[in-house]
Amino acid sequence: MKKRDYYEVLSVSKTASTEEIKKAYRKVAMQFHPDRNPGDKSAEEKFKEAAEAYEILSDTDKKSQYDRYGHAGVSGNGRGFGGGAGMNMDDIFSQFGDVFGEDVFGSFFGGGNRRGGGPRARGSRGSNLRIKLKLNYEEIARGVTKNIKVKKYVACNTCGGHGAKDKNSMQTCGTCGGSGQVRKVTNTFLGQMQTVTTCPACSGEGTTITAKCGTCKGEGRTYGEETVTIDIPAGVQEGMQLNISGRGNAGERGGSAGDLIILIEEETHKDLVRDGLNVIFELHVSFTDAVFGTQLEVPTIDGRAKIKIPAGTQSGKIFRLKGKGFPAVNSYEKGDQLVSINIWTPQNLTNEEKVVLEKLSSSENFKPHPDKNEKGFFDKMKEMFS
Repeated sequence: MKKRDYYEVLSVSKTASTEEIKKAYRKVAMQFHPDRNPGDKSAEEKFKEAAEAYEILSDTDKKSQYDRYGHAGVSGNGRGFGGGAGMNMDDIFSQFGDVFGEDVFGSFFGGGNRRGGGPRARGSRGSNLRIKLKLNYEEIARGVTKNIKVKKYVACNTCGGHGAKDKNSMQTCGTCGGSGQVRKVTNTFLGQMQTVTTCPACSGEGTTITAKCGTCKGEGRTYGEETVTIDIPAGVQEGMQLNISGRGNAGERGGSAGDLIILIEEETHKDLVRDGLNVIFELHVSFTDAVFGTQLEVPTIDGRAKIKIPAGTQSGKIFRLKGKGFPAVNSYEKGDQLVSINIWTPQNLTNEEKVVLEKLSSSENFKPHPDKNEKGFFDKMKEMFS
């Protein structure tokens, strides 16, 4: 199913401020909140859709990538780039609860918490992780799947990530009774006022640890390595960032994982130079081939191609191989390969060769007669990069 435009989802313009985006998300999330629409799968999907849009548009880097490349800039062939759609409800509430404030869900839906009276998601969210990924021209042109090993914090294998020595080492918090929240009633001249705050004893988790895991010392995670599969869409460029939700550092004590941010780098090609979607190749042609014309092979990003050099071709002539460039991300557009002709001037001549050329130099055909209609260097450059 095709994703809707994130700005459309939140009903904001591209020039909307961070505060305007936040207010818009709050409005949409309130409208489609699952507790307001029990059993309505459509409302739940729209709630998740809004969370995904807010995740991207509220982050300066992600928003910039989305504005430049669309969904492909923050997503990758349905593998969770961008992340919002892959979140569960606890992820959404733990990441974006600050948008609504401490008591919003309690005041609207009863229970004074995110999901009808239960404690908040355990632990704290893990930090984002940024890595560089170098790709060659062929991989960029076709798109590629990479399996890379990432050193990071992973969930503790001994305790399963909860941080306790064993199941018996976790108990319901005695301060909040497992609700994760503490209610306080204050008498005022207006009558009794009730406030709800996060439990200070368990930090809102509803449980406390009596004996910590010996491997992770109660943190619920250890430093290790994980193999991550990444689908890179065709046409990415140097400096572009892709985001994989939930594949960054593991959170503490069962908290949700951060994101893995992939920074794209391009390997230098031995023959070709990239310019946006186009590819540039400088072809050196011998003097005699330029005079008589010939057919030559040139390298491209997907093999080799033949090019015809007409008789009398001048140095600086540019030939265009249509569709031999890079594809655009999230688009059917494709660049071209531009072949710039350089006439190779001999540097070491025999005496016999010098005699022949000296005789020819006096010929009228060997004297420069530029065509007035022939485009100059600057015109060619403008045409090449237009």
